Amino acid sequence: MFDSGVNDGGGRGKAIANLLARNGILIAFVVFMIGFTLANERFISLDNVMGVVRSSAILGVIALGVTFVVISGNLDLSVGSMMSFSAIVVLDLHDKIGPAFAIPVMFAMTMALGALIGFLVGYLKLNSLIVTLGMLSAIHGLTLTYSGGKNMDIADKEGTWFAVFGQGHVLGIPVPVIMFGVLAAFLAVLLARTAFGRQVYAVGGNGVAATFSGIPRARVVFLSYVISSFCVAMAGLLQASRSMGSQNTVGQGLELDVLAAVILGGASLLGGSGTIFKTVIGVLILGFIQNGLLLVGLQFYVQYVVTWVIITLTVWLDVAAKRGRLWSQIA
Repeated sequence: MFDSGVNDGGGRGKAIANLLARNGILIAFVVFMIGFTLANERFISLDNVMGVVRSSAILGVIALGVTFVVISGNLDLSVGSMMSFSAIVVLDLHDKIGPAFAIPVMFAMTMALGALIGFLVGYLKLNSLIVTLGMLSAIHGLTLTYSGGKNMDIADKEGTWFAVFGQGHVLGIPVPVIMFGVLAAFLAVLLARTAFGRQVYAVGGNGVAATFSGIPRARVVFLSYVISSFCVAMAGLLQASRSMGSQNTVGQGLELDVLAAVILGGASLLGGSGTIFKTVIGVLILGFIQNGLLLVGLQFYVQYVVTWVIITLTVWLDVAAKRGRLWSQIA
C-alpha cells in the first residue's frame, strides 16, 4: 500500500496511488482511445485500428521478448541493430539459397547473437547495460560488414512466396497481426503458467534469494536473451517481407521505442514485475499515440514529447510502488 506523504486524506491517496500502480496502463489506454476518438471519428474506424495494429506488430514482437529480459532484471539495447542484421541476412540469403532455407539460417544466426549476450550477462555476470550497449555497435558493424555497406533487395519480388509474412492476409486479418497475437499468447502462457516463467520473476525480484533457493539464475538470464533474440528474428522476417528489401540501418533507434513500450506495460526496470498482456497494451498505446496525433493534425515529432511525459509518469508510479509512497521522504 502507498503512503501519499500527507496526513490529511492519506487513506484516499493510498487507494488512488494503488489503483494507478496496478491499472494505470489500462486507464491511460482507455483515456487515449476516448480522447482521440472525440477529436477525430476516423480514429476508431476498423480500417484505422487494424492499420495501427499492423504497423505496431514489428515493434510489438520485439517488445514481447524484451519483456522477459526486463522482468529478469536486465536490459537489452541491442535489439534494434539485431533486427537490422536479421532483415539484411534473410534478404541476402533469399536470393542465394531460397526462402525455405534462408529463414531458419537467419533465425539461427540471430539467436546465436542472443546466446552470446546471454552468456556474457548470465554466466559471466557482466552488466547488461554495458554489454548490450557494446553489442549495439558491434552488431551494427557486423551488419555493415556482411552487406558491404549496401542495402538489400529481393531480385524477383513477384516470383516468391516470401511476401506472405509481411503482406499476406488470413480471413481478412493481416499476417503480421496474427503472428504478433499468436506469439503474445504463447509467451504469455510461458511466463505466467510455467516453472520457467516463475523463475524469471524470482531472478528479477531477488537474484541472490533465487540462487539460494536453487534456481539456476545464470541459465534463466541466458534463456531470456535467447527468447528475446528469437523475437527479434521474427521481427526481422516481418520487416524484410513487408518491404521485400531493407536498409542496413532499418532498426536503428528501435531499442528505445521497444523499451518505452515495455515500461509503459508496467514492467519494472528494477526487475521482478510485468506481464505480456500489459506489454501488448504498451505497444498499442505507442502506436495509437502516433496515429492519433497525426489524425488531429499535429506533426509526428510531437509524439516524442508525449511519449516522454507518459514514460516519466509511468516510471514515477513504478518507483512509488516500490517505496510505498508517491513522494520521496527526502523531498
